[in-house]
Amino acid sequence: MKSRRIVVISDFQDGHWGEDALPTIEAFRSQWISGRRGTPPSRLFDIDSIEVAGGYLERLPLAAMKAGIVDCAEIWTHWQGSDPPSVWTDKTPSLLRRAFRMDGPKAPFASSDMLGHIQAFGPPDILCVWGLGVSEEIMLACRDSFTIYNSIDAPAFRVPIEVSRHFDLVITGAQWQSEVVRSRHPDMRTIVMPIGPEFASELTFHQLHLPKIYDLIYVAAAQAYKRHDILFDALAKLPRSLRALCVFGYGELVHELRSHADQLGINVDFVGPPGVAFDEVNRLMNQSRIGVVCGVDDGAPAILTEYMLAGIPVLANSALRCGLQYITPETGHTAAADDFHDGIRDLLERADTLRPREVVLANWSWPHSIRRLRQLIGSP
Repeated sequence: MKSRRIVVISDFQDGHWGEDALPTIEAFRSQWISGRRGTPPSRLFDIDSIEVAGGYLERLPLAAMKAGIVDCAEIWTHWQGSDPPSVWTDKTPSLLRRAFRMDGPKAPFASSDMLGHIQAFGPPDILCVWGLGVSEEIMLACRDSFTIYNSIDAPAFRVPIEVSRHFDLVITGAQWQSEVVRSRHPDMRTIVMPIGPEFASELTFHQLHLPKIYDLIYVAAAQAYKRHDILFDALAKLPRSLRALCVFGYGELVHELRSHADQLGINVDFVGPPGVAFDEVNRLMNQSRIGVVCGVDDGAPAILTEYMLAGIPVLANSALRCGLQYITPETGHTAAADDFHDGIRDLLERADTLRPREVVLANWSWPHSIRRLRQLIGSP
């Protein structure tokens, strides 16, 4: 029996460019068929063993398998150079990963390697393309797939019109993004259901009932758009006894942020980069009283509901462009940048009276979102 397959293409890149000549699509197809480039797509038979866990890339395809929409799921990424790794599973054995050689560095990314794989094994039943996207040639090769796009960041589209016109559904993070999509493609279907916060996993983030060491935590890349400066300026207006934690997975501003905190004399601990495992992030959130989201031009960050599943309410920048729908009277509060210190003080005073985890489980955890997605796909 033929498997039903979902593929999520991330815009993540690894490897490094070399001088090797690029094989033809037919040569890549032969490599895939022969097994030299990795195993073919295969059906997972033990659906009951699947746990919807991990990061925002993993949770949607795992949810699709758990719900029985598909029985094969893969994440595809891009590789600079001639030696991409073979198929691997990391810590999620039910979710296969493949890296495909890129034709060049320009986005949306072209890949003769990816086209060879599609020619060898056929397109997936459901194709999800995130971020900077793939070339129109790949979209045309998957014309029989149900295709979904999500920018992930604040722009509604990060792909040109020759690529975006091929999608059947665009997932957005806010209503204004849906309106931008329809201004480009009036008949295109959209749904406000950002993959990070709305495919939340109660297994990955959960309550541990640990002593509260920190007053607040900010889990965010050390990059400018995450606006750590708003947090630091707010902390400088509050008692120095207030203790904060910043957790970095990656980012180029680590040294600048540490220096800024030192100059202000605020009480901030730092973890990473490199990032720590999900269970450690969960533990650190459980040791904090509230979580904060300071950015403006951000695409409904997954951390919004991840904080909440760990049992802590969230203070978000009231100017956040995507994701404010998750801040309710029972999950947290919003504050403008100039008033962020007052927002921190107010939320800390009533943090113990809110019920963020219960609200997420009732509204935005993955079982709710996958039911909505199933209806749009038309899956039985």
